[in-house]
Amino acid sequence: MKFGFVVLLAIAAFLLCPAPGQAVSDSNCYSRPSHKELRKTLSPLQYRVTRENGTEPAFKNEYWDNDKEGIYVDVVSGEPLFSSTDKFRSGTGRPSFSKALEPENIVEQPPRGSFFAKFLMNFKRFFTKRTEIRSRHGDSHLGYLIEDGSSSTGMRYTVNSAALRFIPKEDLDKEGYAIYSRLFSCEKGKGAC
Repeated sequence: MKFGFVVLLAIAAFLLCPAPGQAVSDSNCYSRPSHKELRKTLSPLQYRVTRENGTEPAFKNEYWDNDKEGIYVDVVSGEPLFSSTDKFRSGTGRPSFSKALEPENIVEQPPRGSFFAKFLMNFKRFFTKRTEIRSRHGDSHLGYLIEDGSSSTGMRYTVNSAALRFIPKEDLDKEGYAIYSRLFSCEKGKGAC
C-alpha cells in the first residue's frame, strides 16, 4: 500500500511539473526530500546551513562574487528565490539581494537562539533589525533580511551560497525555469521589458 502511494505521488509530480524548457509556475513542483535523502545529496556544508541553521564563511563561498546573469534557487527544493538582476555587492562576503524574485517563496521569522547568544554575536548587529529568511517549500535556512540604506529597496537579503543553486540565463529553459528568461531578454538601461 505504501509503495503504491509513493508511485502515485511520483506520477502526479510528473504530470503537474513542467518538462524541461517549460515554465515552472506551480508550487506543487517543490518539496523537501527526507533528511536521509538530503544527507546523501547535499554537501556537509549545505546540510549544516540549510537544515541546522548554519552560516558559511564570508568571502569563502561560491556565489558572493558571482556576476553572471541568472537566477538562484533553493538547493533543497529548487524553488526560485533570487535573480542576478537584484544582486549587489554589500561588502558582507555573501550574496546580497535587494528583493526576492518570488516573494511568496520566502518565509520571514525572528532569528533563533538565546538573547545572550544574539547579543554576543556582534554588538553592532544586536541593534540592527535582522529577520531570518527560509524557503517556503524546502524550509531551508537561507540567511537574513536586514535593513540596509545602501540597497535600492532599503532592505538586504544576505544569503548563504550553500543554500543556493545558481542557474545561468542560458540554462533556464533546459532546467525548467523558462519563465524567467524574460528577465534577461532586454538590453540593460533600455527601459522595462
